[in-house]
Amino acid sequence: MKTDTTYSYLRFSAEQVVLQEVPGEVALAFTISGCPLRCRGCHSADSWPAERGTPLTPEYLQQRLNDYQGLLTCVLFLGGEWQPQTLKVLLTIARNNGLATCLYTGLEQIPADLEVLLSYLKTGPWVAELGGLNSPTTNQRMLDLRTRELINYRFIDDSEYSPG
Repeated sequence: MKTDTTYSYLRFSAEQVVLQEVPGEVALAFTISGCPLRCRGCHSADSWPAERGTPLTPEYLQQRLNDYQGLLTCVLFLGGEWQPQTLKVLLTIARNNGLATCLYTGLEQIPADLEVLLSYLKTGPWVAELGGLNSPTTNQRMLDLRTRELINYRFIDDSEYSPG
């Protein structure tokens, strides 16, 4: 894919195939470097420096999707919303490959032109006292944007909360 000279690269500090971050999906997940939110207790604080990691070019993403062709159902970006134009290019590549897309952000909302490219969206900053998506007291929200359904319940193990 040829890109123009205005393309600004995101960098990633980790790349993994994950099974639990997006319920019902096998996702190729990229932890994006440079998050400006810096939530206290963040589990990815090592990714805060923007210069850390590997450039996530459109060509690199397409090559990884080719490598995993037929095995993935989703591409997950853990951050990157602070460069929406760049993220939109990457989301479009994932969608053009027939994959669902997901963004984990510490923001409460994102621009509509970014949201329309997503299948799933996790919002809300990390607040340790409230817990993550597997906590019934969390401030975070996981939405299936295709149906507008709140799917936090899919992260909670009912056996942990049922009596005896």
